[in-house]
Amino acid sequence: MIDRIARTVKSWEVALRTSWGDDISTPALRRQALWHFHVFDHAWLRKVWTNFAEVAPGVFRSNQPDHARLCRMREFGMRTIINLRGTPQQSHYLFEEESCADLGLEMINLRLHARRAAPRSELLLLIETFRTAEKPLLVHCKSGADRAGLASAIYLLAIEGQPVAEARKQLGLRYVHLKWSKTGICDHLLDVYDARTAEGAIGFEEWIATEYDPVELEADFARSRGRQVALQP
Repeated sequence: MIDRIARTVKSWEVALRTSWGDDISTPALRRQALWHFHVFDHAWLRKVWTNFAEVAPGVFRSNQPDHARLCRMREFGMRTIINLRGTPQQSHYLFEEESCADLGLEMINLRLHARRAAPRSELLLLIETFRTAEKPLLVHCKSGADRAGLASAIYLLAIEGQPVAEARKQLGLRYVHLKWSKTGICDHLLDVYDARTAEGAIGFEEWIATEYDPVELEADFARSRGRQVALQP
C-alpha cells in the first residue's frame, strides 16, 4: 500500500515537473523556466552547495551549474562541460546549453544513470569522451553525488590507471552518495570489477568492452541487496 502511494505521488510529481519549463524563447516563458529551474530542479540549493571537487589534473566534478557558476568556470579557464543528464527539453538543459554557447564552452551531452547499470556502449563512449575532450573539463549530473561520482571513478580507472581503492573515493558521503540506496549499483560495478582483477589483471576499459554485462550486474546487485536484508536482525 505504501509503495503504491509513493509511486502514485511520484508519477504526479513527474507529470507536473515535465508539463512546463520547456521553453525560454520569450521573456514570459523564460521567467516560468527560471522558476521551474529553481524549484523543481533545486537550483536554489545549488547556490550555496556546489559539490565541486578536483578529480585529477584538469578534471573536475560538481552538481548542475547555473549561468553564474559557468561564468566563473570560464574565467578559471574551463574549456569543456560534460553533462551526464542527457538532453531533455527542460529548464536545466536549456539554460546550460544557452550559457555554454554564450561563453564559448564546449558542451558534451551524455546520458548516465544512477540507479541502473549503464549499457556497455554508454560507458565506452564516456571513456572515449574523457580521452578526447579538451581540458580543463567539468563533469556534472544534477546533485554531483552519484552519476558524477561514477564518471569520476571511471576516469581514474580508465584514464589515470588508478586502483579501485582510489576510484572508490569518488563515491562516498563526502559527495552525499548513499551506497546503501539504489544508487549503490554504482559501487557494485566497482566491486565486480575489483573481484575480476583478483582473478587476473585486466584493464577497466578492456573489461567493459569484453566482459561487462549490465543485465547480470543488475541481477547480482539485487541478489546482494537481498542477502543484506536477510542478514539484518
